[in-house]
Amino acid sequence: MQLEIKNLHVSYDKIRALHGIDFSIDRGEIVCIIGANGAGKSTTLRAISRLLQADKDSVMTFEGKDLMQYEPDKVVSRLGISHVPEGRRLFGNLTVMENLQLATFARSDRERIAGDFEQLFTIFPRLKERTSQMAGTLSGGEQQMLAVGRAYMSARKLMLLDEPSMGLAPLLMLSMFEALKEINREGTSILLVEQNARLALKFAQRAYVLENGRLVLEGPSDSLLNNPEVKKAYLGG
Repeated sequence: MQLEIKNLHVSYDKIRALHGIDFSIDRGEIVCIIGANGAGKSTTLRAISRLLQADKDSVMTFEGKDLMQYEPDKVVSRLGISHVPEGRRLFGNLTVMENLQLATFARSDRERIAGDFEQLFTIFPRLKERTSQMAGTLSGGEQQMLAVGRAYMSARKLMLLDEPSMGLAPLLMLSMFEALKEINREGTSILLVEQNARLALKFAQRAYVLENGRLVLEGPSDSLLNNPEVKKAYLGG
């Protein structure tokens, strides 16, 4: 098991957002979490990347290491977990290349960086065309490519993706998910949070359904696509 989460509780002040959820990811797997707005999906990713403090009884391990002992920057640089947040959060006043170069700052494997840039520009050729352009002037689709590219250049073991399809036209959305499949084929595990449940379930191998901070269903994505409860609640019947 690459990532294992047990009894994850997260609170905002005195309001409980996650109520002891359990889930796991195997190395090289694509897993998605679906659910309505406010279900706790983004909170789950932020807890894993240590941007939110989990309650002390929570257990999170990554490749046998206790995630609770790592600061957010060390989650990236030492463990190899990258996070593509909702809203992208790029440095708009820096160029595409400068955003990507910043992502490599804490890497210890300096000899691999040039090869990673070459592979990234194969996956996202549009980024190669825009290397000297300010990130803030990119289109929404290009900004999403850059956000994923930044995560690709910072860490390669597990990628946490928060709503990667948000704001994208249908063709760009499909192109983005094809690129993510290519990244996964290289060996990167993916944990995806996505409002577009049908798209997420077709992309992932396994899925969890989160409602009001509790996991209520889990299983292979194909079975959840055909589950009457999931169809009614998330797939439009």
